[in-house]
Amino acid sequence: MGSGKSRAARALGGVDTDYLIQTRAGKRIPEIFREDGEAVFRALEEETVVAALGGGAVTSPRVREALGGALTIWLDVDADTCWERVRRSDRPLARDEAAFRRLYEERRALYAEVADVVAKDVHDVVLAAAGVVVERGALGRLAEFVPGAGPVALVSDPHVAGIHGAATQLALGSRLDETHELPPGEEAKTLPAVSRLWEELRTGRDGTIVALGGGCTTDAAGFAAATYLRGVPWVPVPTSLVAQVDAAIGGKTAIDLPQGKNLVGAFHWPVRTVIDPALLETLPEAQRLEGMAEVVKTGLLAGEKLWELPDDELVRRCAAYKAAVCLRDPEDRGERKMLNLGHTFAHALEAAAGYDGTVTHGRAVALGLLAALRLSGRDTAIVEELLHPQPVRVDRDRAWEALLRDKKGALKLVLLSGWDVEVPAEDVRRELDRLIA
Repeated sequence: MGSGKSRAARALGGVDTDYLIQTRAGKRIPEIFREDGEAVFRALEEETVVAALGGGAVTSPRVREALGGALTIWLDVDADTCWERVRRSDRPLARDEAAFRRLYEERRALYAEVADVVAKDVHDVVLAAAGVVVERGALGRLAEFVPGAGPVALVSDPHVAGIHGAATQLALGSRLDETHELPPGEEAKTLPAVSRLWEELRTGRDGTIVALGGGCTTDAAGFAAATYLRGVPWVPVPTSLVAQVDAAIGGKTAIDLPQGKNLVGAFHWPVRTVIDPALLETLPEAQRLEGMAEVVKTGLLAGEKLWELPDDELVRRCAAYKAAVCLRDPEDRGERKMLNLGHTFAHALEAAAGYDGTVTHGRAVALGLLAALRLSGRDTAIVEELLHPQPVRVDRDRAWEALLRDKKGALKLVLLSGWDVEVPAEDVRRELDRLIA
């Protein structure tokens, strides 16, 4: 009692249980129906609920037995904090401090017995529910984090493979069955690159694709996983800041077309996402700045200065924020749209540059945040001070055409006041033009 279980359960309120089922089963729902039958799916569905158990629930043998088939998260908070929260309450078992502390110590062994995951706060609870591991040194334990016992197909790009490939292969051990490379950067997110990967893959439905790299690699490999054999499990292992705090979380996979970014894709939730903040130590400063654009975006949405946190906590908090939003809206039909803050402008600028590398994603997002904040009537100082955005040289008309296509409908933008905010076209065009040199 007093650990914060109810608050953590509320953070998962409205979660689409289909995605929890897929994470738990290690396969998509169509595969569960096809390979295991509807009865198995219905049994999983019955067992997939979000419940905040009372602190003494696990003293019942029947409850402990029932938890054997569930993802059970122990929200482990110290006795001093718990007592401070409940000592003035009307809880029957929180009237005497000495008795409370005895109860705390007596129950800990039972909590440890039933727990699949130990969480220290609500952010850890969200990450566990989403199947996201954020742990320094996680790359070295990769084999234990990839669900199942089937073969692994490792997908990376030449640069990342040269830095982390050997350690990854060693960590996967005997499960590693095949390795593949995608081109670096946005070239990975092209139809020829993904087509070549489809042709080279040998794994069956019992295999898992592990995507090691930045956001472009995880986007492309995830899309390949979503479509190969009508969908196989996949595990992103993001190595860049932008991928660790944003791109590799939430199951959006896609490739680009000349007409726009991410126009062909699929929602394909990873069976696990493995994030090792230690991998950021090899990241050049320019690449770190790219990722900070997504960190600033997340902090603006959360209303917290997440950009001031040390790396491990920065990554954990940003990942948890996005995971919570995606669990509540896995297919981008409502709340998840807010994660596109600044991205309508960013995608337009990238498309206008022809994805030639002159306008990087992080640089474009930084500019897009400027436009979104201006249209929101908010101060842009934090974006300017942290990200130093400078106007880019692209064709204005081409950028405008790309923006209209990216919207895929009426001119509604994500602003800090909400998503799907109708904005006059002339105001949007004016702010887009301000981003272009």
